[in-house]
Amino acid sequence: MDSDPDQALVSRHRSGDRAAFPLLVARYQRPLYNAAYRVLGNADDAADVTQDVFMRISQRLDDYDDRYRFFSWIYRIALNAALNLARHNGHAEPLEDDDAVEDPHADPEWRAAQAELSARVQAALMKLRVGDRAVLVLRHFSECSYLEIAAILEIEEKTVKSRLHEARMRMRELLGELHPA
Repeated sequence: MDSDPDQALVSRHRSGDRAAFPLLVARYQRPLYNAAYRVLGNADDAADVTQDVFMRISQRLDDYDDRYRFFSWIYRIALNAALNLARHNGHAEPLEDDDAVEDPHADPEWRAAQAELSARVQAALMKLRVGDRAVLVLRHFSECSYLEIAAILEIEEKTVKSRLHEARMRMRELLGELHPA
């Protein structure tokens, strides 16, 4: 476990090293925000969820069981917070412009096409049930393995595969419906 940088930072934090926690935040802030944004479809809500998650983690870091991957633990907390907010809000949140990092050397037509594609994908995601959004976001936007998704969602790996297959099918249908004429 000594070779795991997350475990090392958690150990340092538990030992009183106040510089360790900001390093964990820097490591996971963007991935957690991206996952929350894809579930919620709202930049402000995603930022709030991300901030709330780090506050919870700072208060509960002693509860973390280091027999498990820190990545799975923190993602489970973030995903549950985003899913809870999505359920509370219903899933009719207004879509905002995607804040994806753009290539400054790309031509305007390429950027416009990418923005249109991103908006279509986000619109389709927002029409899915929150559970479908969760598996798609974890697999395709957070690039988690099936095993990691199973750990985060606390379900069997074969259930992840099944849910992911069904969610992809629904996503394809929705993207077809949202295809510009």
